[in-house]
Amino acid sequence: MSAGGNPTDSRDFTYRTKDGKEIHATEWFSERGTSPRAIVQIVHGMAEHRKRYTHFARFLVDLGFAVYAEDHRGHGDTAGTLNTSGYFAETDGWNVVLNDIHQLSRIAVSEHPGLPLFLFGHSMGSALARDYVASWGHELSGCVLSGTMGNPGPALNAGIWLARRQIVRKGAKSQSFRLDRMTFGSYNSRFKPASTKFDWLSRDDREVANYIADPYCGAVFTAGFFLDFFGGIKKIFARESIESIPLGLPILLISGQSDPVGGFGRGPRQVAHSYEHAGIRDVTLKLYPDGRHEMLHELNKAEVSADIASWMKDRIGMGVPAAVTGPGDSAAAGKQSAPL
Repeated sequence: MSAGGNPTDSRDFTYRTKDGKEIHATEWFSERGTSPRAIVQIVHGMAEHRKRYTHFARFLVDLGFAVYAEDHRGHGDTAGTLNTSGYFAETDGWNVVLNDIHQLSRIAVSEHPGLPLFLFGHSMGSALARDYVASWGHELSGCVLSGTMGNPGPALNAGIWLARRQIVRKGAKSQSFRLDRMTFGSYNSRFKPASTKFDWLSRDDREVANYIADPYCGAVFTAGFFLDFFGGIKKIFARESIESIPLGLPILLISGQSDPVGGFGRGPRQVAHSYEHAGIRDVTLKLYPDGRHEMLHELNKAEVSADIASWMKDRIGMGVPAAVTGPGDSAAAGKQSAPL
């Protein structure tokens, strides 16, 4: 299934969890049969799915990585239908999804034994990755956090209270338009006049249009999901969680300077500082001027992809071409990636 001359192939597969759930996943690999030298596992964000990372996965394969990703419960192919989107699980949904992600990690490592493993998490996926490394960071060679958030403070407890209230009144699977507005309602405020409700995602109008046209992107999620999500956010900011991360784990944080999810740079800075304060020895923060929430779908996505690849290669000694560029058309294409 090579596309556009890119020497990559992919296979879609499923795996079954301990509770019997069928999870849909993809591996991207070289169609030339070249053996990879490392693995990247992608953890996608809320209200999207794994296939949105195909361009990034193909780019990484060209550089010697095997790439894996799954659709979380309530997302994409794992949700199965639009009517079953936006909901994790009956109980303990956040940790259930974490275990699904770790199960895919074990599959990837079993298929490529002995190779270094990197975790890449975007947005909600970055929050899942931050929790993941507190339990299984010793199994990784590095972690990349894209579009991550700072501590919401008292608003988080208010969200948890509202989610519980709606669950009692309407059920865990009821869509929560109020919590959706509370979480995302202000994100477009700095981008007026906005053409769409999702202008905050990217300056690239084509990417925003693709997101809007995708039936598995942008849905209003359930009260049960929000309760799980807010509980997970609260967990990752707890001191004991941060102190459980291996001190030798390399961590890269990337974000757009104009990303409202990260408080326009404040959130990633806060997270990086908390990791450094905890004694983690290799923490890198990269903020992109004018970039919004989805840096892998931004105008300079080529630069961003190249920066991520360079950082990972440097951590395992793979070496980096002097002028490596990322996928897609970009003003940054053909430029050497910015130093981190």
